[in-house]
Amino acid sequence: MYHKPIASLLATVAAVSMLASAADAANWRGWNIHVDGYPNTVAMDKFAELLDEKTGGEITLQMFHGGTLGSQPDAIEQVRLGGLEIGNFNLGPIGPIAPEANVVSLPFIFKDVDHMFRVLNGEAGEKIAEGMAAKGLVPLAWYDAGARSFYNGAKPINTPEDVAGMKVRVMNNDLYSGMISELGGNPSPMAFAEVYQSLKTGVVDGAENNWPSYESTGHYEVAGYYSLSQHLIIPECVCVNADAYNALTDDMKAAVKEAAMESADLQRQLWNERETASRKLVEEAGVQTNAIENKAPFQDAMVPVYEGYLADNPDLRPLVELIQATD
Repeated sequence: MYHKPIASLLATVAAVSMLASAADAANWRGWNIHVDGYPNTVAMDKFAELLDEKTGGEITLQMFHGGTLGSQPDAIEQVRLGGLEIGNFNLGPIGPIAPEANVVSLPFIFKDVDHMFRVLNGEAGEKIAEGMAAKGLVPLAWYDAGARSFYNGAKPINTPEDVAGMKVRVMNNDLYSGMISELGGNPSPMAFAEVYQSLKTGVVDGAENNWPSYESTGHYEVAGYYSLSQHLIIPECVCVNADAYNALTDDMKAAVKEAAMESADLQRQLWNERETASRKLVEEAGVQTNAIENKAPFQDAMVPVYEGYLADNPDLRPLVELIQATD
């Protein structure tokens, strides 16, 4: 005779539990500047899928691609302050906020992309992550953004003298401006969306970026010389708001991290495929590419950039030396 009341009680308890779970569920929003089909966009959508799966639906992520929620600097601030929970950011614009992250923007600090990942997955990467977390951004995983090289509409670049007098678009970071200045050029910081028209109209003579960005934006149509300086190898991160992350249980943190790391594996695979395809496309379109046989003069020109950075951040000298010492 107690079966019906007990069943009713159990049903009530189950309903309350479901409501509590729904109330506790976190509905995150994420920012990404890249367009549909881009490796990062595909990988961030995969991250959202994995996040839901690995947390049993306790954390969901709605991604907003193509910079629809604002510019990258704005989105970085939104994630830091908690207006957004997730962002896929280049470390370049994070550098002025977190000095430790700025070391990856020192020209020629990495030997190649594989070296960059060895650094980020080691002690130096831990120190960079700690510096970012202290500013409200916890890096969950590192994405590949390739190597950045110079391109322009006038001539191949083989020596620093070829950059002299050239107006070159750079991201908004003093290290990039200093790099161009030390090569004798005129740095022109501007928003990425403005570069195509600026190249076309001569507001700038050249720019620098990786193969997929050079191709997908159509910059190759107005700047047909691509010179493989590979002067910057700057990773991107999947970053989470520090307060949102720190509020999670250890199990939830592990699930979030695991989802991000798996998305990074996908992103790197897709990036390699896209990089190869982008280079083939622009070369078939008539772009003239050239390897720079001797990068030593470019590297030597960066000595004042390093000295200025370390003068402003003397406590980061061990981090720079640690990166340089990493095999």
